[in-house]
Amino acid sequence: MFRLLLRIGFYVLAVATLFSSVALAEGSADRVQVGRDIVVQPNEKTGDLVCVGCSIFVRGQTAGEVVAVAGNVVLEQGVQVAGGVTAVAGDVRLQRAVQVAGDVVAVAGTVRRDPTATIAGDVTSLAGSGWMILIFLVPLVLLGGFVALIVWLIQRSRRPAPVAA
Repeated sequence: MFRLLLRIGFYVLAVATLFSSVALAEGSADRVQVGRDIVVQPNEKTGDLVCVGCSIFVRGQTAGEVVAVAGNVVLEQGVQVAGGVTAVAGDVRLQRAVQVAGDVVAVAGTVRRDPTATIAGDVTSLAGSGWMILIFLVPLVLLGGFVALIVWLIQRSRRPAPVAA
């Protein structure tokens, strides 16, 4: 269980890293969209694909990572992905003869793959919305507890000391 949580934390960190590195990648083949689907055409070659609140449909080749947050990833027939595929709060679907060189991960979603699809890395599917609660709610509760502790310590230091009789 610890290794699974560590892996999820790694993928969340990878998504954050992609967001920061994609901002520096202007003019490259990388694509970032918010609220609008990304479609890679059959003869097109791209780098990293990141989509927030939308889905990614790949019909061509991708030389990097494919990440969708609150959206699905669909790798159509014969697609090659040089990196990994990650969907947070969405599904990953791999059609016939798809090749993925990295890991395939679906957090709060499922991985559906054709038997002819090949994945060089690991396949992880954390179905159900309970994982979203675990990933987002637990850190917020810990942060709230930390803030409450600080407020309590500040209030305690401001109280007057009891007077001895």
